[in-house]
Amino acid sequence: MTTLHQTPRELACEREHQFLSAYAAFSDQSRGRERAEAECDIRTAFQRDRDRIIHCESFRRLKYKTQVFLSPLGDHYRTRLTHTLEVSQIARTIASALCLNENLTEAVAMGHDLGHTPFGHAGERALDAVCPLGFQHYSQSLRVVDKLEKDGAGLNLSWEVRDGIVCHSSGTQPATLEGRVVRLADRIAYINHDIEDAIRARVMREEDIPERIRAVLGGGKSQRINSLVCSVLRSSGEDVRLEPEIESVFDALHDFMFAQVYTNPECKGEEGKAKDLVQFLYRYFVQSPDRLPEKYREIAGEEGTERAACDYIAGMTDRFAVDLFTDCFVPHAWELK
Repeated sequence: MTTLHQTPRELACEREHQFLSAYAAFSDQSRGRERAEAECDIRTAFQRDRDRIIHCESFRRLKYKTQVFLSPLGDHYRTRLTHTLEVSQIARTIASALCLNENLTEAVAMGHDLGHTPFGHAGERALDAVCPLGFQHYSQSLRVVDKLEKDGAGLNLSWEVRDGIVCHSSGTQPATLEGRVVRLADRIAYINHDIEDAIRARVMREEDIPERIRAVLGGGKSQRINSLVCSVLRSSGEDVRLEPEIESVFDALHDFMFAQVYTNPECKGEEGKAKDLVQFLYRYFVQSPDRLPEKYREIAGEEGTERAACDYIAGMTDRFAVDLFTDCFVPHAWELK
């Protein structure tokens, strides 16, 4: 029962207990933050996390990071930022229908790719191959929110959001159903928008998708997403999952995209250059840590030059990495006087 002295946050938490599923994550039952903070009077813990992510520098840089196509000529190809927004939209739709916590879902979705390198997965593979520490974008996303943002203070996010971010891609499933929604929404989003971008780039046609897949999931992005979302809603309860027959067809669609787009030389012909560029920068900064910005020189002193070089490069946008490479390795033109 509400009282005259309840804050907006307390009212929001009360509504969660009234209307959300028993399987949802409740804001007032969060496992908390690494550093204790006073609660906000207006926003729940997960709402604050979402806002911190959206306002951070790493989030803004996503607009200039590759999704699939490197430096595409056209305004309508996806970037890492537009991918993030599409993941959030799909995830919130699912969370709302399942009566899960939409604010937690949105926070995880907004933060899941903050650690992605320039040049998409090509940059990720390049760093993973050259750095003895290894590199995975999902672990780097957690490092961004824990360590790198706010001049080393991090965003101090709640445990549930951090868990959803680091478990969004592979390996261990997220502990919350909201995190599992984002993990599935990420896959639904990228496969479908990558199809649309590949069609726009004339790498494939809608009709190239095998008939068996189109018969089950439908023709066109909207029908496929609707079929997948509806399957999740029919099949989920104590867990979040697709129906087995839909999952099988969705896996076949992923295999088709891997063969048709993700390994297609026409799409990926420039990736070798991107990989070389990233690895050149990595070796340069490991060998010359004094050339790192002050923030990363401090990390080098505390955690080693390999860690600092990875942190610096992973935070770059595509164009910043190209400009920096040019500045470091391409002779400057002579200025005649």
